[in-house]
Amino acid sequence: MVAAEPEVSIDGTLERVTFRGDEYYTVARFTPDSGSPITIVGKLVEITEGMPITIHGVWVDDKKWGRQFKVSFAHPRTPKTVLGIERFLGSGLIPGIGASLAKRIVEKFGKDTLEVIDKTPTRLTEVIGIGSQRAAKLAEAVAAQKHVQDVLVFLQGHGVTMASAARIVKKYGKDAINVVRQNPYRLATEVWGIGFRTADSIADKLGIARDAPERLDAGLLHALETSAEDGHMHVPDDELVAAAANLLGIGAEKLPPRLGALEDKKLVVREVLGSRGPCSSLPDLYMAEVESAALLAELASSPARTFPLDIGAAIHAFESVTGLELAKQQRQAVESALRDRCVVITGGPGVGKTTIVKAIVHLARLGQRRVSLAAPTGRAAKRLGEATAAEAMTIHRLLEYQPHEGGFQRNRENPLEADMLVVDEASMVDALLFHSVLAALRPGAQLVLVGDIDQLPSVGAGAVLADVIDSGAASVIRLTEIFRQAAASKIVVSAHKINHGELPDLDAPQGSTSDFYFISREDPHAARDTIVELVSERIPSRFGFDAITDVQVLTPMHRGDLGTAAINRALQEKLNPPGNAPELVRGDRAFRRGDKVMQLKNDYDRNVFNGDIGVIEAIDTESAALRVDFDGRSATYERGELDQLVHAYAVSVHKSQGSEYPAVVIPLVTQHFMMLQRSLLYTAVTRGKKLVVLVGSRRAVQLAVRNADAKKRYTWLAERVRHEMNPELT
Repeated sequence: MVAAEPEVSIDGTLERVTFRGDEYYTVARFTPDSGSPITIVGKLVEITEGMPITIHGVWVDDKKWGRQFKVSFAHPRTPKTVLGIERFLGSGLIPGIGASLAKRIVEKFGKDTLEVIDKTPTRLTEVIGIGSQRAAKLAEAVAAQKHVQDVLVFLQGHGVTMASAARIVKKYGKDAINVVRQNPYRLATEVWGIGFRTADSIADKLGIARDAPERLDAGLLHALETSAEDGHMHVPDDELVAAAANLLGIGAEKLPPRLGALEDKKLVVREVLGSRGPCSSLPDLYMAEVESAALLAELASSPARTFPLDIGAAIHAFESVTGLELAKQQRQAVESALRDRCVVITGGPGVGKTTIVKAIVHLARLGQRRVSLAAPTGRAAKRLGEATAAEAMTIHRLLEYQPHEGGFQRNRENPLEADMLVVDEASMVDALLFHSVLAALRPGAQLVLVGDIDQLPSVGAGAVLADVIDSGAASVIRLTEIFRQAAASKIVVSAHKINHGELPDLDAPQGSTSDFYFISREDPHAARDTIVELVSERIPSRFGFDAITDVQVLTPMHRGDLGTAAINRALQEKLNPPGNAPELVRGDRAFRRGDKVMQLKNDYDRNVFNGDIGVIEAIDTESAALRVDFDGRSATYERGELDQLVHAYAVSVHKSQGSEYPAVVIPLVTQHFMMLQRSLLYTAVTRGKKLVVLVGSRRAVQLAVRNADAKKRYTWLAERVRHEMNPELT
């Protein structure tokens, strides 16, 4: 029996990356400080070419590739040579220093560069382009990096990737090591991008017992937070305990006492909810639902408003002025919105929701009512404003969100001045945001929610639009009539067929151009090749759409041959290949000028939100930063902040909610069977404004159309509202 190779550490320089795969798997050439170049393999995050690093791992003999060094973890190190110093400074690790500035600094100070920066940083002003303020910032950044390296060595030694380690350092600074040692599970709840499994892995390496109270508590909270990410406002205790036991790999009997302990610490709220029995909620979701129920019941119980004009005559005048003729259902919707306290207007594409909103806004203002218009996303707000010729804004902007001043500035103490608030794309509004909307309405105000109840529910927790309808607190107008002009669109007809459980016509149109196509591709690789060809060549050439800004791929999943990651790589390679523009590398992704990207988290300082899509308009390799244009709003990101961005040539259907695109391409194969649901396909098809192309198998389309059993979310808003309105009946 051959003895296992011992783990060793080697100092050297990463010379060239020869391959990067999924999950940061990298093959590279590495030159030790003493010795000949070697091949290294492993997960290398935030390690770039030319960077002086220390690698830890073992030697292996690969049957195909020969002798290689398998890296368990790697971290940057302070270099000793002139070339190493230049590469270190220009690697992107130091904010404000890119490759060209690093070269100028090292040309000036040579091997003494780091000593100059450390001890006499004012001398940096001797380099052209560096003033006194910039010199101080650069010196501060280099000093911080030296501290970071010590922390990175500790964290990576406990299984933390370099990208995660950088976020931990940013959160806790010099206390990072102490925080991790005392309770690594804090990372899962306090550091964005670090989940329970990473924290649990660190805890295991630190010797924390598998049944330690802090581990059980963290497992329960993680299971509850995961359920919230899946849209649930609460979870029955038996399901929660089972999920946590499976996650932790322990017996379920050990968890109920810890659930009680979490309740005592006010980290969990527990209550009995009808036939569901004992249930647990996160405190913020519980509070949002309880307070929303009280506010909605109060709104619904207020007497209807009298309109100062004859509504019928006002509608007739609107029709005369605009040349629009309202159908019976549309008239009912307008009348209800002008009279009732809370109104829901719902329906699919082509049923006249936009015309109704135009009429409501026009007539409400004619009746001297102050109207505010809002939508959950910037794109939806822009469309609403264009449709009504009135100012519309995001809900966050309307409610004056200030991240450093306690959140929304509009609330019960400082309500909106509007007499009527119209919220479009209301199916996207989650429970927390809905609570903020209700809290900001002034007494006597009216609320009009406009949306499509059959689309996917909000990304955040809750099923607000469905619950408001179910509660009985709102006047509900369901629009079903498809208007003649919309009926000519195969997109509209197909969407309604899908929504009614019918297979849309997938046959190619004969002798005429259509706005809805199906291209049969059973093999996922062939489907991906077809999608790349469609986006880059066929659609732009035939329909005149811009491949990057007008065409959007919407896919059901993130992983797999037709997931967002694989399609994004293929489309970037085709539409914006390396060498055409400057780039910044982050992990296994290269960001280039001209790339389409999406924001992954709400960033209130930049005024950019989860799901916003933009195009990289500039990259500054000297300062290692890039600038993204989000529909006219510019946002700048340093290299260490690039984990907030992903490529967006392809995005998930869930992320597309509230947006419309001139052309949409949708891969749909049986490989996606876990996600093949009617509401998902319906949502994807209705995102296309002028063109929709399905690529995949007929069977996958059939499976999606037939599957109306999307998992119902655990919510209790409707029941709470009914109790508030009629306590004696519940």
